[in-house]
Amino acid sequence: MQIDLIAIGPEIILTAALCGVLLLDLFLPDNRKWLAMPASFAGVLATLAAVLYIAMTHERSTLGGMFVVDSFAILFKAVFCLAALLVFTISHDYLKEDTIHQGEYYVMLLSSLLGMLVISSSRDLIAIFVALELISLPAFVLAGLRKSDLRSNEAALKFFLFGVLSTAVMLFGMSLIYGITGTTNLADIATVISVATPLRDVAILSVFFLLVGIGFKISAFPFQWWVPDTYEGSPVPVAAFLSVASKTAGFVALIQIMFVAFIQLADQWRPFLAILAVLTMTFGNLVALKQKHLVRLLAYSSIAQAGYILLPLGIASATNQSRNREAFIAATVYLLIYAFMETGAFAVAIAVGRRGRGYQISDYAGLMKQAPGLVLAMAIFLFSLAGVPPMAGWAAKFFIFRAVLNAGGIWLAIAMAVNTVIALFYYAAVAKKMVFDEPAPGKVAFGTPPLLGTAITLAAIVVVVVGILPDLFGRLAEASALF
Repeated sequence: MQIDLIAIGPEIILTAALCGVLLLDLFLPDNRKWLAMPASFAGVLATLAAVLYIAMTHERSTLGGMFVVDSFAILFKAVFCLAALLVFTISHDYLKEDTIHQGEYYVMLLSSLLGMLVISSSRDLIAIFVALELISLPAFVLAGLRKSDLRSNEAALKFFLFGVLSTAVMLFGMSLIYGITGTTNLADIATVISVATPLRDVAILSVFFLLVGIGFKISAFPFQWWVPDTYEGSPVPVAAFLSVASKTAGFVALIQIMFVAFIQLADQWRPFLAILAVLTMTFGNLVALKQKHLVRLLAYSSIAQAGYILLPLGIASATNQSRNREAFIAATVYLLIYAFMETGAFAVAIAVGRRGRGYQISDYAGLMKQAPGLVLAMAIFLFSLAGVPPMAGWAAKFFIFRAVLNAGGIWLAIAMAVNTVIALFYYAAVAKKMVFDEPAPGKVAFGTPPLLGTAITLAAIVVVVVGILPDLFGRLAEASALF
């Protein structure tokens, strides 16, 4: 088999960058360890450039059907690179102040990012499994990088234990499907299932195990128990990375598996995913109402967001390809928008927490008098997450709402509308505290580091512009459709 080196160019460049940063950290003196950040940033920029080059010049490529470079893969490779660049930008000053080993941090992030690039092109259960583990294993380490902090230790341990359990369940489901079909290729699995009706009962069972395993990755109910403690105990940039990039990677795997390998069984798994979506968004929103810590609020909010993204899978059809295409586009648009609004919210949390203020919601009281720019940015991200026009979040919810209604899922649309109203309460409560409440005594004015301010500004611009011009992401999603 001839290997297309251009098609795997982004993975080669990122691997080289990863090794380079590892060696750089080994030989640099302690006072120069910060150079790991610009080196990592440059490596991801070069990777992104390779992705864009493939998008402009390269035809669809496949390596034995296991690794496919198409518009879907290219889109999410670019998204993962952009998310990583934003996380690097918000991490630089945070790491210096929190005395976290920068070399370890950036090497682990690059390793996890490599898994994300691979999973974007994976069309085989083995490749998906290897990519998910490459994403997860460095993330376990990242969650516990505050080695002397008991909360960080607890976060890493819970993350690890839940991760190992979910991996075992997912691997069992993969072994079942291989046992009945004799293949791990997603397209071949779909072909075998379509012609071998007696195998469908076992195939449905394997789908259940796969959903349980991936449900942990995307923090769907009832597999979300690790999320709040892990996000709160992890360094905040790591929480942002887990909430955005890692969750998106889980959805990329889920979308490929369900829409490529098991679409023939959609009538069987669709009701389960529809109920799962409603339970996930309802649980996340209701528990978020009671939160006093901003990172925990964002953690439960991310659980609710996972429920919204799951909704389009709850309307999939074994026979209606146009409905499936609309569902795919809706989920993809939501993932694209979610990456920017969630990262932006965590970036503002870092900016507020770094000088004089903590991460309790009460610490945000009267912030308008000291940092109006941060208040404006946080309001943009929070109201976007709530789905308030003209921020991009309204477009994300509109795409899903339209897809659900067109498929006749009235009860799903009602559940989504009710949950959107519930979510607005806790997002608006934070905004109200920042603008109208009096600041606590002893809180001092502070500045935002240039890199962190740049990340917040760029994320806010994307959220506003896409809210006004939602077709920017809508066309990208249409062009990247798997079918």
